[in-house]
Parts: sequence; structure tokens; C-alpha cells
Amino acid sequence: MMADQSLSRWSEPGSSRVPFWAYTDAQLYQRELDKIFYGPHWCYVGLEVEIPNLGDFRLSHVGERQVVMVRDRVAPKDRDTDHGIRVVENRCAHRGVRFCQNPQGNARSFVCPYHQWTYKLNGDLAGLPFKDGVKEGDCINGGMPEGFDLKDHGLTKLRVAVLHGLVFATFSEATEPLEDYLGPKVMPWLERIFKGPSTGLGTGRELTLLGYNRQRIPGNWKLMMENIKDPYHPGLLHTWFVTFGLWRADQKSRMVMDEHGRHAVMISRRNEGGQNAAVTEGVTSFKANMALHDDRLLDVVPEAWWTVDDPSNPGSDITPTVTMITLFPSLIIQQQVNSLSTRHIVPRGEGEFDFVWTHFGFADDTPEMTRRRLRQANLFGPAGFVSADDGEVIEFSQDGFRQGGEGRSTLCELGGTGTEATEHMVTETLIRSMYAYWKKVMAV
Repeated sequence: MMADQSLSRWSEPGSSRVPFWAYTDAQLYQRELDKIFYGPHWCYVGLEVEIPNLGDFRLSHVGERQVVMVRDRVAPKDRDTDHGIRVVENRCAHRGVRFCQNPQGNARSFVCPYHQWTYKLNGDLAGLPFKDGVKEGDCINGGMPEGFDLKDHGLTKLRVAVLHGLVFATFSEATEPLEDYLGPKVMPWLERIFKGPSTGLGTGRELTLLGYNRQRIPGNWKLMMENIKDPYHPGLLHTWFVTFGLWRADQKSRMVMDEHGRHAVMISRRNEGGQNAAVTEGVTSFKANMALHDDRLLDVVPEAWWTVDDPSNPGSDITPTVTMITLFPSLIIQQQVNSLSTRHIVPRGEGEFDFVWTHFGFADDTPEMTRRRLRQANLFGPAGFVSADDGEVIEFSQDGFRQGGEGRSTLCELGGTGTEATEHMVTETLIRSMYAYWKKVMAV
């Protein structure tokens, strides 16, 4: 099936019926990479705290392309304008070799193992063997052609933006400034977690790394974006959420999105759980008698930064216990009670993606709070008491799309077919909004 032919067959109006081929068409997926991941969008690559020292680097991905996030030298005169973070593609300019094999480390320069082309931390070509040939008697054998200039043969450099310790990169010169890309409705929810007292360019609260999880999920990459934009399922699929009141339809909630519908925030406040016929009757995931062997797993301690001025109602406060931020196309930022993490989506074809969790805390956390964050992180990750459900149901979804055949589509009409924001979670509006934007980008 040709992607362009497929695109013309989105026959339903609006964005509430997504054709199954949007998840299974290999040529369409290649077009997504070009228009979204390699086009004018900011993609997450990591946290600034992961590379604290000069020469520290870490491998990451933008789409399927492997990149290197590295901390470079900054001249004293530029310290007010240069954060020092560089992102370069992990591909030698000579023969295309992936020159960096270690997932993280420290380096003074990058050297390709094949022909030892050497690059500065910022991606500039520093030198190469036999550039000027090899002298033999009065003759010079070989060498690069006349006019070969080192500065024309560096690594592919991405544009980089750092926001309160979050590092984003883009291959496109047309991508708008990061804060404009995120928009004024989403920015306050990012700043609530990360900003704190600013300590310099692009920095916010000092973060600490608590650990990583990584998994490969056999489903289309968009399904994870959908999953975290979907408040319908948590109170039905996840036993933990239903029984212990971490996320249920009877909680005070709000859905926020940017003006394009591509980014969103799901906001809610935990209740005490327990029996409520309106949301638990007939819900098989609700286990009234389920109890914890270790109550510390839900030892929730409110933090001062939870309460903020309500961005949509100036002059009033709001204290969420859960915020799930989706930044299209590749990042989810989670605050679930005291647990904090970023989740990076790395597509691996139309039917598979890697999902990388980075759990973090703050430098001023007490040892008790650090243990609490780590303990609550067991709810999430590949084997998490909650997140294991999501990985499995995404696989089931992809299997269903493959067998569905031509002409089938999802139905995403809880709360109607519109794309407006809501003050409750009985809606699929955030998914519809994302696909309305996706249709425009993909020229459907």
C-alpha cells in the first residue's frame, strides 16, 4: 500500500475515527519520520544532569537516528548565552560509521574507529589521517583533493534548546523557538515541576538521577502518546489506580492542551479510593479487599511545589497529585504523587518502539524523600504494578489493527467528536486533538 494512496482514504470527517492503516503502513511510517521526527518539531534527548561535566556524553535518539548529547567547552564571554550542550548525529561524515559505541562516558574528542577521523565535542572535524598525503622521496602520494576544508566535513549538528534542565533537539532550521513550540498553556505545568529558583541559562531546579528502565513494546509509537492522553482507561484497566484512588473517574480533574492540540496535560487530585458505585460497580479491575503488605508503597507526602496558582483561574490555587504531560512527538513527563520521571518514545518501525524511563528527584531531597520516590517508582516501568498493563494492551491493540484489514478504524468518541478542553476525565478529547494535528502535518 502506497502511503500517499493511504492518506487519501481517511474518509471519515474529523479525527475521532483513526484508520487502522495509520498504525500499520510501513511507508506511512517513513513519512512520519521525515515530517515529524526529522521535521520542524522539538524532540526530547535527555536531561542536562545526565552530562554534568565537560566531555560527558550520552547516546540518545531523535526518531530512529542515534544522536550524541555532550557537554562542550564554553568560552567565559559566552556563558550568559551558551548552555554548552551539543547534540550531534552518531554518524561519521566520512563513511557513515556510528563512531560512538558506548552508551555514556566522557571524552576529549570523538574518534571514528574505522579511519580515525577525529571530531571536536561540538561536532567540528578536527583532523584525519593522511589529509595531505604521504611523502615518498620527492613525491606526495594520495591525500584529500585540493580545496578540502575541515570545516565543511563535520558531524551533522542538531539545533539544541535547554529548558529548566530538559534537553531538546531538532534537525530542522524551521522549528519555532522551544517555548513557542510548547505554548503558554502547557509551559506552567512544566515550570511547576522543573523551574524552581533559576541558577543560570536553561537551568531550573537541580535534578538528581535515580535510575533508568527500558523496554521495547510491540506497537506503533503513537499508541503510547494516545495512552497517556487517555483518561478513560486508567480507572478501568489499572487495578492499582481504581482500588487505591491514584486515578479514577470520580476525582477532580482537568485536561489542558496547547493551541495546536499536539501537547497536553492530564491533571488530577488523588482521593481515598474505596467503593463508589458510580465508578466501581461492574468494574472488574476494582478489588475492594486488596491490601498492601507494605504500606510504605503509598506513603504519599505532599510537597510544597505541588500547589501553584491555577493557570486557567488566576488568583486561585490548585494542588494536583498527578500531572501527565505529553510533549509531541517523543516525551512524556510524569508526576504521580512523589514519583517523577521522563519517558522517551523511540520509534523502531511501524509496529515497535523503545520506551526509556528516566526516574529523577531533586538535589535538596532528604534521604527519606529519595527512598520514597524510588519506592513509588515501582508502580511504573516495564514491570511496574501499573505500567505493565499499558505495554501489554498496546501490543493487543497492534495485533488487532493488523488483523482488521482495509476500511476499519478506531472509535474515539467519548465526550463527543470535538477537540475542546474539559474539566473532567470522561473524555477522549486529547486523542482527537492529537490526530487533528497529525492529519495536518501528514497532509491527510
